[in-house]
Amino acid sequence: MSDTESSLPLPRRLSYAVGHFLNDLCASMWFTYLLVFYHSVLGFRNTNAGILLLVGQVADAVCTPLIGYESDRTPGCGKYGKRKTWHLVGTLSVMLSFAFIFNQCLRCDTLTPQSASLTYFVPFIIIFQFGWAATQISHLSLIPELVTCEHAKVELTAYRYAFTVIANITVYAVAYLLFHIQAGTDDSQLGDTLGPVDMPIFRNLALIVLAIGAFFSILFHVGTTERRPGAARGAEGEEGRFDDKEEEGELRPLLPRPSSSLLQWKCWLQQPSFYQVALLYMSTRLIVNLSQTYISMYLINTLKLPKNYIATIPLVMYVSGFLSSFIMKPVSKLIGKSLTYFVGLLLIMAFSYWVLLDKTMDDRVYWASVLLGAGSATILVISLSMTAELIADQTQSGAFVYGAMSFTDKLANGVAVMVIQAMHPCHSVLCCPACVWFYHYIMVIVTGGVAVVAALALCSILIWPIRIRPRGLQVSAEAARVN
Repeated sequence: MSDTESSLPLPRRLSYAVGHFLNDLCASMWFTYLLVFYHSVLGFRNTNAGILLLVGQVADAVCTPLIGYESDRTPGCGKYGKRKTWHLVGTLSVMLSFAFIFNQCLRCDTLTPQSASLTYFVPFIIIFQFGWAATQISHLSLIPELVTCEHAKVELTAYRYAFTVIANITVYAVAYLLFHIQAGTDDSQLGDTLGPVDMPIFRNLALIVLAIGAFFSILFHVGTTERRPGAARGAEGEEGRFDDKEEEGELRPLLPRPSSSLLQWKCWLQQPSFYQVALLYMSTRLIVNLSQTYISMYLINTLKLPKNYIATIPLVMYVSGFLSSFIMKPVSKLIGKSLTYFVGLLLIMAFSYWVLLDKTMDDRVYWASVLLGAGSATILVISLSMTAELIADQTQSGAFVYGAMSFTDKLANGVAVMVIQAMHPCHSVLCCPACVWFYHYIMVIVTGGVAVVAALALCSILIWPIRIRPRGLQVSAEAARVN
């Protein structure tokens, strides 16, 4: 079977890939600007800003496996499809809540206690994270349902990540434009440091993000057709299904098994490969999300760069990630997914070593950000494709697997940020001399340190390859006979 025959048509690949665009736009703002906005713009204490991010991550972590479980067992709205139904619910929740997160709370002023402001923002954050989780899980769960070939899954994941990068580039480009417009005004009170005067920039950025994301969500729902349960996979037709013939190296089930042996969510917990992939995915997300969260703090507090750098440096990171996503499929096909992931880790470690040795950076931060961007793109795409490989043809419980992976990721991120914020040496809005080195070493630890953990997880997969153990299949088959 050729690559052309084992892939979706280009229009359907593109319509699927843009289905996560709204989530990616919001996630870019969430991880890159949440701490900066609440600490430097609204004047929240470090711990309070960390509490808001922790609440969001815990809410996402709790909602994700529950949504994954419900997404697997509910039939959806009529003929619309269960994945697309949950995607629509998530999209509406994000649209209704996100704009309130990056704005001053209603009727708040400088005398309003921060505890009252926290109470105001928490419900909007919880609704946003529920919607984000519903959209993410339903979108990821469509991958093993739309394609069966392993290389086609990598390709579809790469398309998805390419639009993730485009979303991040869009956010940073719009942010840079808004900062540039502000710098062109004659107001001498604005300056090069972030403060309350920058609140309109983040508010307008959030509104622009929602408008763009809504447009692409419509394209996804119009252009993507979800395969109905029980539909046979024949020659590719209007449903985008494929020929059942398998070519060696193209369609490789993890283990030959009868079609009646369907893994339910409890059976996944007995699979060692489930925990191997979970550790790899969690480590990957820690590197990507924490580096994205603290790069802005590192730029303005450690390197003392002007505030527009919190848009330009992330922009460089994601442009390099976007370019690297184009070579992901041929490289993984040539050397395999595991070695491709290891190459990404080497780029991450090179960035960490560079930051450790170079205390000033200056313009060299652009070149260092290229390494971080390309490495992050590589490990994220491959970790997602390994998750799809784990699920294989067990699509009936695919949403639970993605939900469980995301649970470990969100919970670990929230706890890590809260620990970092609690260790912060400064107790005021202004950065003290101690926090200059604090963010320097945080950037080293969250990239190089976590990369070592990811490398250990990768080694376990190389030693014990991803596959479904017979015991889980026997349990699932017995459960199917009982039911």
